[in-house]
Amino acid sequence: MKFGKEDLLLYAVTDRRWLDGETLYRQVEQAIAGGVTCVQLREKELDEALFLAEAREIQALCRARQVPFIINDDVELTQAIDADGVHVGQKDMAALDVRTKLGPDKIIGVSARTVEQALLAEKQGADYLGVGAVFPTGTKLDASGVTYETLSAICRAVSIPVVAIGGIDLEKIPRLAKSGIAGVAVVSGIFAQKEITSATNALRECVEAMLEVGQ
Repeated sequence: MKFGKEDLLLYAVTDRRWLDGETLYRQVEQAIAGGVTCVQLREKELDEALFLAEAREIQALCRARQVPFIINDDVELTQAIDADGVHVGQKDMAALDVRTKLGPDKIIGVSARTVEQALLAEKQGADYLGVGAVFPTGTKLDASGVTYETLSAICRAVSIPVVAIGGIDLEKIPRLAKSGIAGVAVVSGIFAQKEITSATNALRECVEAMLEVGQ
């Protein structure tokens, strides 16, 4: 699918820990209604068959709403269901190998914490970078911190868009102004909220205001 920096404005990363009797499908549906521009399915606990079924359902939802659907880490699943793309970390398959496997049309995102990692990912064919953790986060306990200065340096160093991730909420979004990012990726700020649609809508408005401050 056609993919641009505008699709990174508000990037939702799923997490099952806050389902509380709800389905992940329904939570993603509410997030899309609230204005998320991209959905990444991140699943660490489901067995393969259940993950496949869930991925197909949420993929169909995203496709119907014309929202890019990204799989976290799993290149094989991305290929098997023809997802829009995949996001890989520094310890996962290299972007060059992912591009070789998936071909020229899939979206490839790569996590980066340094300018060197960012430049290599761009050179190897990444379409965008996820940079973080820009703030302390309880979602990914092993995430190393990235300063505002490093985030800005990465944005200046590459020509592909950058999305900031890690501990991002309404209070912290304005602190990312003028960093050069295309948008923010949010986990608990969306999926841990009781009213997901309204929470997402507030985040969307806050990100748009932050970006209007200037890059």
